[in-house]
Amino acid sequence: MSNGMMRLALLLVLASAGWAASADEIAGALPDASRVVAVGGSVTEIFYALGEQDRLVARDSTSLFPEAALALPDIGYMRQLSPESVLAVEPSAIIALEGSGPKEAVDVLKKAEVPYLTIPERFDRDGILLKIRVIGQAIGAEGEAAALADAVDKDLRAVEASAAGVTQRKRVLFILSVQDGRILASGTGTAADGIIGLAGAINAVDGFRGYKPLSPEAITVASPDFILMMENTGAPTPSDEDLLSNPAIVSTPAAAGRHLIRMDGAYLLGFGPRTASAARELAHALYGAAD
Repeated sequence: MSNGMMRLALLLVLASAGWAASADEIAGALPDASRVVAVGGSVTEIFYALGEQDRLVARDSTSLFPEAALALPDIGYMRQLSPESVLAVEPSAIIALEGSGPKEAVDVLKKAEVPYLTIPERFDRDGILLKIRVIGQAIGAEGEAAALADAVDKDLRAVEASAAGVTQRKRVLFILSVQDGRILASGTGTAADGIIGLAGAINAVDGFRGYKPLSPEAITVASPDFILMMENTGAPTPSDEDLLSNPAIVSTPAAAGRHLIRMDGAYLLGFGPRTASAARELAHALYGAAD
């Protein structure tokens, strides 16, 4: 595919995603992409998947894969950025996932002389492909990005085809955290909601967007077959026994069957090149290991 055709394809994808920037604007957004700060785990993963990791001079603390990325300077959590930490590594460009913050820090970085590019975040197949194409266009690696996007697209379509064959879909409750016995869970519009759908299951909670505390009554009504949680987050999490005996959980089918799945958070919710693999692993845990 020629560069012109690739730009047209990207422009059509951007338009379908409701993104205002054109392919040409993206291509001109980073005059110098030789020293990039990557903010967002999937952004860093895409650089490595493209073979463009030598451009990276720093990463944020959510960028934990591949292991080689850990050798890069860590500029902090993507939602608690410090402009001083970012600019201290003397980047020629900043590529940050949508949702990075706080807003005040992002405003300061956007006013600095270093070009700042926001990568759109959507929790579906098209969203992952869009990330790859936008990053490739921005750093002048359109051909590599097209090849990676094609491979990822094929893998994700295979996952979707497999999920479409599920006849009795499991209801999954994603729990972000438990504090003082209170359950903070995912509604719709989240990475957790997206990966549950890709795995051929149903989000047990669909009455709100984002993450909210759930009452015991709401969890009873949700009636999850499985509980899904992150591991390796660095934050304390309850043991399996403590969670499944929680008064809000104990009467659910998930507790009765002791169906609790824990997966690495960056792998499960990253929505990058590894997402098809994560969805397959989740689907196997749901359907291959179910009673």
